[in-house]
Amino acid sequence: MDDAARFKPFSYLTAQNAGLYRQVMLAFVAAKRRFVVHLRAEDIAEALPGEDPQAIADAMKQLVMWGNLRADPDTSRVTSVEDFHRARFLYQLTHAGETAERSLAVFDEQLGRRGALQAVALRDIAVGLGALHALADEREPDVGRIGLVLRDLVRRCADLADNAQAFMGSLQRTIDLYEMEVDAFLAYKDRLIDYLERFIKDLTGTGAEIAELLDRIGNADVDRLLTLVAERDAEDVAPGSEASRHVAVATELAGWRERWLGLRQWFISAPGHPSQAKLLRASALKAIPDLLGVVTMLNQRRAGRSDRNADFRELAVWFAQAPDEAAMHSLWQATFGLHSTRHLAIDADTAQARDASPVKPSTPWREAPRLMISPRLRKTGSYERRGKPNRVIDRRRDRQLLAERAAAEADQTAAARTRLVTEHPIRLSQLGELDANAFGLFLTLLGQALSARRPDEPETRTATGDGSLEILLTPIAGAGPIEIRTDQGVFRGPDHLLHIVDLTSRAQRLVA
Repeated sequence: MDDAARFKPFSYLTAQNAGLYRQVMLAFVAAKRRFVVHLRAEDIAEALPGEDPQAIADAMKQLVMWGNLRADPDTSRVTSVEDFHRARFLYQLTHAGETAERSLAVFDEQLGRRGALQAVALRDIAVGLGALHALADEREPDVGRIGLVLRDLVRRCADLADNAQAFMGSLQRTIDLYEMEVDAFLAYKDRLIDYLERFIKDLTGTGAEIAELLDRIGNADVDRLLTLVAERDAEDVAPGSEASRHVAVATELAGWRERWLGLRQWFISAPGHPSQAKLLRASALKAIPDLLGVVTMLNQRRAGRSDRNADFRELAVWFAQAPDEAAMHSLWQATFGLHSTRHLAIDADTAQARDASPVKPSTPWREAPRLMISPRLRKTGSYERRGKPNRVIDRRRDRQLLAERAAAEADQTAAARTRLVTEHPIRLSQLGELDANAFGLFLTLLGQALSARRPDEPETRTATGDGSLEILLTPIAGAGPIEIRTDQGVFRGPDHLLHIVDLTSRAQRLVA
């Protein structure tokens, strides 16, 4: 069967009356959920009261041609010869039509799926592995119970992986599209960071317990349990020769071994191949400084600083709102200044010749008359006009203005560093109110400290990229949320001990 015939049941999605076709198909799917198989055209008309019955009947005939529905003659209500010759049909979903709708349902579900970081699934996997370890110690374990435990482990691990992938994808889209709903993003940010930190903690603790349980169950015990389950599953195979039964057992055993290997690789790293749990923890840790970076960018935007990404997105909106292509071209030229070439000049004789015999813009360059280029332009790449040279522009005042601005920014940065440097560890709640420059530096330092945090370390010690500042961040057990007031708003988060050391001043004291 060629591709055109295979995908013909999807033709109604791109047809002119795609909305009506989809409603008819959904009506058949809903009827099948109620164990109703055969439907007449008037049944669908009752299910779709706002649609024209004749249009529904025509749509059902077209769906029969595409292979989504099957039409059988309806002879149950024939009472006369006239009724017998009148076309009456009972419609039902074909296998291809039902498969197409199932595919669309999965597509719609996955497209809008947000996912979740399932810490509960981690605990369920640990409990299941504990039960499997106990069954491995028994001399004659219950095969039915082994199968239930293994299937539950595989299902929970698959749910954990699928939901984690969907959540991290939606989280990245949230970070990338923050500018669409700034206020909603700022309100969502605190809850999201707390959610990530809680899952990272559970993944670190419970993940280590799961890895230990996987190591405690020996390979020989696992293979024995998997063989028992595979032999039990092969009992449902249709009767055949002894060789076919051995093939069925080998196939089932290979499938179970592959699932068990996937479970081990999810929580146990191999040389050169980190575990999926480790990669997920790294992605979640990276998301926290990314969110803080977005907050910094939002604060900069509210302070009036230039944001090229935002400018280009606003320009894209202008293009989308342009009434016609002429307006788009005008906007393009006004924005980027991509006009015709102006670096080539022609003399008076050439201009006069062009006026006498104009050349159409559509003329191919091979057929157009040649343009005489100055030898100086050909040799040096520049065209020097005759006459008085251009006046030299005095840039001293501009350089002085730039120097003053650079000095002012340096003073502001130095003041912010001085404001944040502490002689001893202090609480975040003791920082007091921060101005815009000090708050921007604070967010940068906090993001670097959080990105360097390791779950098994009680404190985080890191340094800035230029090596001028050292940050020591220590969480406080049982500390509540705090507020730091700034010129741009209020920063909220859990309280920590913070110690920022100026390494440059320390080095100067050591040299002295």
